[in-house]
Amino acid sequence: MTDLTKEEDAAAQLTLETLIQTAQDHLFIVDGDGHILDVSPGSAAVYGLRREELRATTVQALQASGVLSPSVSLEVIRTGQSAQIMQRTGTGRQVIAEAFPVYANGELIRVISRSRDLTDLQLLQDEYALLQRRFAEHLKRHPEPDGDEETSVGELVVKSRIMREIVHMLKRSAPTDATVLMLGESGVGKTAFARLLHRWSRRREGAFVDVNCAAIPESLFESEMFGYQPGAFSGASRQGKAGLLEQAHGGTLFLDEIGELPLSMQSKLLKVIQDGSLMRLGDTQSRQVDFRLVVATNQDLAKRVEEGAFRLDLYYRLNVIPVTLPPLRERREDIRGVAERHLERLNRRYGQDKVLYPGAWSGLIGNDWPGNVRELENWLERAWLSAEGNVVGVPASNLPGSDITPNGVGNVEIGGEAGEGSGMGIALAPGQGLKAAMEAHERDILKGLMTTHLTTYALAARLGISQPSVVRKLKRHHLRIERWPDSLNG
Repeated sequence: MTDLTKEEDAAAQLTLETLIQTAQDHLFIVDGDGHILDVSPGSAAVYGLRREELRATTVQALQASGVLSPSVSLEVIRTGQSAQIMQRTGTGRQVIAEAFPVYANGELIRVISRSRDLTDLQLLQDEYALLQRRFAEHLKRHPEPDGDEETSVGELVVKSRIMREIVHMLKRSAPTDATVLMLGESGVGKTAFARLLHRWSRRREGAFVDVNCAAIPESLFESEMFGYQPGAFSGASRQGKAGLLEQAHGGTLFLDEIGELPLSMQSKLLKVIQDGSLMRLGDTQSRQVDFRLVVATNQDLAKRVEEGAFRLDLYYRLNVIPVTLPPLRERREDIRGVAERHLERLNRRYGQDKVLYPGAWSGLIGNDWPGNVRELENWLERAWLSAEGNVVGVPASNLPGSDITPNGVGNVEIGGEAGEGSGMGIALAPGQGLKAAMEAHERDILKGLMTTHLTTYALAARLGISQPSVVRKLKRHHLRIERWPDSLNG
């Protein structure tokens, strides 16, 4: 070994020791057999043992004695792959731990693990759960009337008890900066409630930045979210650009379809949430950002975590105040208020005074509306635009292009083999089932419309469905719109 090699080795050791000493996370370095080689100083407070005691034992012994449970390093030793788990410590703290294997010549020689204390976050979640229980007990003692009472919130009118409870809960959480996770099917009104939450918050004078994570191509995501400096990449603006995270400074950042956030961006978003700072592409200095985070999804994020498509640590950071908005079919008493309010908006927009045909109400309220509020509003707009006089929806079956009638029965039929049936001529090929035929027809419709509707938003408006639904359908059929909205091209 030469002197130069010794100097390099000493420098590497010094660098490693500095990283361990200054680490904000709790670091463990373990050999392939589970012996602890080194830990960061901050680990003592979380695991209840001095640094010297931790370095003199094994992860097997720590797990057996209850100092930590379970051991993420043991999981890596067992599987040979990186792992991420929730962990309880002997001091009563809850941490999220992740570990990574280090191989040399095909042999596991080290396991590097790091953990973050989530106890404060857990306390916030427990406090929220306690408030929920107290609110439920208050309702038992002082029940709200179930009659014709309505709650008007901005552009929304809610009549069902469950939605009134959600409104009250959001108003209570609005003054805080706790992250809110909006859950529910597509079209239930998650964006509308996120806007209301912003309006009720102390950040109401700041910006409300609405980001659809499914609408931005992954190749553009980092530059759109974090911004960039002049000349950061080919085609970048000469003036540079502030990202969406910076634009939300002082206000509210709403990330819709958070389940579609690329894995590569999840870790970067988590760092921004934890540190309150970011760095533009091509920049060397970080910038402070301060915003209230609200996210929404129609997916099961816990399942996405199990599938490895969503980070466990980010999931726990987002799942502070979960709010589940029920579908319209489970709160039919709200349908009339939604319809009337949307008709008012249409009349204001077009300067007219149209009303809905009285006989249509039973059909509207009886329909399941799988697309929820968005589908109901789209149908109303089509009916409004198609009405020749001042009465909307008479008769509904005459509405051109309408695929939903107020009685809940669609006016599209499917033909069978060899000319069976008399619908729109969608024939079944020999041996082809209904599902395959519908999939093929859906693909043909999308492919045909893509020639004249050059964005997913235009396609969504034409089809009467949500834009994220269009994105998912295009992915499923392996179709791609090459032209994206100018706002996404920098």
